[in-house]
Amino acid sequence: MSVDYGLETKFARFGDAIALGEDASIEGYASLFGAVDQGGDIVQGGAYGASLKLLDEAGRKVKMLWQHDPAQPIGVWDEVREDAKGLYVKGRLLDSTQKGREAAALIAAGAIDGLSIGYRTRRAAKNDRGQRLLTELELWEVSLVTFPMLPSARVAAKGDQPETDRGLRDLAAILNRGRTEFENG
Repeated sequence: MSVDYGLETKFARFGDAIALGEDASIEGYASLFGAVDQGGDIVQGGAYGASLKLLDEAGRKVKMLWQHDPAQPIGVWDEVREDAKGLYVKGRLLDSTQKGREAAALIAAGAIDGLSIGYRTRRAAKNDRGQRLLTELELWEVSLVTFPMLPSARVAAKGDQPETDRGLRDLAAILNRGRTEFENG
């Protein structure tokens, strides 16, 4: 069963900026301001401010999901804030859930190395290079992800994906490895 809430996603690789603590705590940047992503979008500083304020006023938090799947929360984000660099997140993987334990093990082993945000665009404009400048975003969730650029990794029930999607995931992994090797020269 596939569920689409009309959310867009953006990916940020953990790199050296993410840390996994002994108590399954994680922290790092889920989005960087001013960086051009593969879709040609640039998130501007302050883009999350209104959304974070509304969530706070309503007493709600940004959700921590596994692979953008709303049926698989894996932890809680205790802190989500903007700073000069981007969208900083700090939270805890819940070892009381199977996926939380799996996520911690996969991060520790280096098999998972990315965060991806689920959001709706509220305001954007095009620059002279045709890139979207995202100035206001409604943040819904920050996911730990394997293949963030794969369309089937968007809000979907993992067990319901057809065999062809598994082949696409494998292809995406190969392409992502090749892109990373190319970029790192």
